[in-house]
Amino acid sequence: MSDSWFPRWRVQASAAQNVVAPDERLPWPQMFAMGVQHVVAMFGSTVLAPLLMGFDPNLCIFMSGIGTLLFFVLVGGRVPSYLGSSFAFIGLVIAVTGYGGHGPNTNIPVALGGIIACGVAYALIGLLVSVIGTKWIETLMPPVVTGAIVAVIGLNLAPTAVKGVNGSEFDASMALVTILCVGGVAVFTRGMLQRLLILVGLVIAYVIYAIVTNGMGLGKPIDFAIVANAAWFGLPKFTSPVFDPHAMTMLVPIAVILVAENLGHIKAVSAMTGQNLDRYIGRAFIGDGLATIVSGFLGGTGVTTYGENIGVMAVTRIYSTLVFAIAALIALVLGFSPKFGAVIQTIPGPVLGGVSIVVFGLIAVTGARIWVVNKVDFSDNRNLIVAAVTLVLGAGDFSLKLGNFGLGGIGTATFGAIILYALLRKKPAQGAVV
Repeated sequence: MSDSWFPRWRVQASAAQNVVAPDERLPWPQMFAMGVQHVVAMFGSTVLAPLLMGFDPNLCIFMSGIGTLLFFVLVGGRVPSYLGSSFAFIGLVIAVTGYGGHGPNTNIPVALGGIIACGVAYALIGLLVSVIGTKWIETLMPPVVTGAIVAVIGLNLAPTAVKGVNGSEFDASMALVTILCVGGVAVFTRGMLQRLLILVGLVIAYVIYAIVTNGMGLGKPIDFAIVANAAWFGLPKFTSPVFDPHAMTMLVPIAVILVAENLGHIKAVSAMTGQNLDRYIGRAFIGDGLATIVSGFLGGTGVTTYGENIGVMAVTRIYSTLVFAIAALIALVLGFSPKFGAVIQTIPGPVLGGVSIVVFGLIAVTGARIWVVNKVDFSDNRNLIVAAVTLVLGAGDFSLKLGNFGLGGIGTATFGAIILYALLRKKPAQGAVV
């Protein structure tokens, strides 16, 4: 790589036989096609997360583009990543805003102040990593801890998903149909269609719901009037934050989860590309933190690097960072279409609830996968206790209040896992390697 801030991006004629490295690119038409594919890959989660919190999904897509471009500049175009809405915020945002699960969240400004505080903490961790390196993070958060934290995010959100589809027998039935649609796509399709299992399954369930309600007269029909009345082009609806101390202290601990998530993603990309990206980890944390801060100031959710897009890179073997700049610009264009946002708003509650059950379950299983991939030894009682206690604290939503400082279930589980692992850490035997 060159010594300049950005690489020179050497041109490859074709990706048919070769891996396209982060500092390489394909001809522009192919690059644009890959950018579209990455937008499609991030779309399902970047839309679903804000819907579950009552945020404007159209604005959040716009902010994902802004955040990705900011990240791209901060890392000097060296780390291929797309930044989208983070699921780590869902449980605590719902808690601090009292969101009921349907329609716009009227207390979004309070959540935004907490999201900004979390972004500041995240960026400060990035500055510290830039100065002293990542070894301390890897010591504090080994795979048994990070796996438990990730699993807890899914388990903590499980009651929210189930509660959202218990309104009637019809709603529960349509949620189960949605789960079957997503499962069918996951198992019986191949290639890119399979990689987009959430999005494709949601679309199929949406069509089935429309046929059953609008066509056959069962349940609550979809109101398409908001789509017809929405303009094709217009500015996103921005919202200003309110800095409530309680909300800020509740959401700040999420920074630890984002650190663990981002670190894992960068390590995965390093393994796939064969390039050591450790020198950019601090800048990546700062970029992600600043992107979260900017998103919070304008009315968007907190953001994080996306595993969905890492999966696309693994399949295509195209790691060019320029692809993500193109994807970000496409997201910005989509953010300027109120009609596009209106279509998203018509997604029925039972369909969204069914998808939520699948997504939250996948998050929980991803945590377990971290244990499997890293061969965590559960015959070691320290690992066993740390994982067991963390899962119950998070799934049971164990909240902790100390004066004005409060932690929800995810925050308590996160810090509990880190502290418990440190307290139970064995003194290595003489000559042993830790």
